[in-house]
Amino acid sequence: MNKAEREEKARKRLEELQDYERQLHQKGILYIAGVDEAGRGPLAGPVVAAAVVLPQEADLPGVDDSKKLSEKKREQLYEEILEKAVCYGIGQRDSRVIDEINILEATREAMAEAVEKADAMCFARTGEPVGYVLFDAMQIKTVAKPQESLIKGDSRVLAIAAASIIAKVTRDRQMRLYDQQYPGYGFAANKGYGTKAHYEGLRKSGLTPIHRRTFLKNILHDD
Repeated sequence: MNKAEREEKARKRLEELQDYERQLHQKGILYIAGVDEAGRGPLAGPVVAAAVVLPQEADLPGVDDSKKLSEKKREQLYEEILEKAVCYGIGQRDSRVIDEINILEATREAMAEAVEKADAMCFARTGEPVGYVLFDAMQIKTVAKPQESLIKGDSRVLAIAAASIIAKVTRDRQMRLYDQQYPGYGFAANKGYGTKAHYEGLRKSGLTPIHRRTFLKNILHDD
């Protein structure tokens, strides 16, 4: 596939991802937040959520579900998304909260925080609040806005795909910093997931403050 063919493919994919939001815009809804998270499965680190409101017909070819993109591409698109977004918000909950209330509830709290921050930015920039929220496979009753939960929303809706990139890059950057703070676990490479290097670090050095103890209770005994 040559460069022209790749660009054409990206344009067609962009059109597909814009379709859902386009239908909502045609109903008179101005500002639609797409919301997604990163980090529900790792053994260490926070769960991070992002909410992103894009302008109508946002020119963001290449944006897709973050899991389909290389780290280099995600980093590139991260900057472009933040530059072009009407508004955005990031929320997170650390390992302590995850252990206290469980990962699902921590994810809901992080998503609600992200929407709240995006809403405040949207109002500050435009004088209008976020009018509609599209969650990736989640419903959050504490978010008092019209909302939808879309299965595989990060591969169906541009704003959710953009949010998946913002959440993923934000979390990955934090895990690289944690790798410097807690060397020996391979956090820069594994981002807290249970790789061989991570388990070896646990055996040699034990748990760090960023480990999710409820995720490890069947693997290690925390003395």
